[in-house]
Amino acid sequence: MIILDEACIALYYNLFTLEEFLDVVCLLKPQNELIITGRYAPGELISQADLVTEMKEIKHYYAKGTEARKGIEY
Repeated sequence: MIILDEACIALYYNLFTLEEFLDVVCLLKPQNELIITGRYAPGELISQADLVTEMKEIKHYYAKGTEARKGIEY
């Protein structure tokens, strides 16, 4: 299993191109499970994926003023 955490947001901010990213993904062996996270996944990536999930905040304690906690959020 390979997890590319926040890779989609890195694409969004142009830290690398989609073509560069897909070139690297193509190097993986078929038995590798690839998980890519982050907001703003480009349509080209979504169309090639087997599974796409979108999470949406319903309620968050930050709205009540809770600060980020060491060891939990960072």
